[in-house]
Amino acid sequence: MSGTATPRQDDSPATALGPVALFLGLVAATGAWPALMAATLPWSVMAGGLAVTFGATGIHYARQGIGRMWTAVTGTTLGAVGLAGVYTLIGFA
Repeated sequence: MSGTATPRQDDSPATALGPVALFLGLVAATGAWPALMAATLPWSVMAGGLAVTFGATGIHYARQGIGRMWTAVTGTTLGAVGLAGVYTLIGFA
C-alpha cells in the first residue's frame, strides 16, 4: 500500500462547519424575503441561529487552518441577515 492511513487536519469534522453554516444561512436568508416568510418562518429562525453558531465555530477553526474561512463567514453573515430580517418583518407585522 502506498497510501497512509494517518489522519490529517483536512480529515477533521470541523471542515464541515463552514459549508453547513453556508447552507443554513441560505435557508435563513429566504425567511427575510417577505413573499417566502410565511412558508419558511420556523425553518428560518432555527436555521439562522444554527448558521450563526456553526459559522462562528467554523471561523474559529479556519483561523487554526482547519476548513475554509469564506464559507464560515458567508454562512454566519447570511444567518445573521436571515435572523434580523425575520425579526424585523415580525416586528412590523
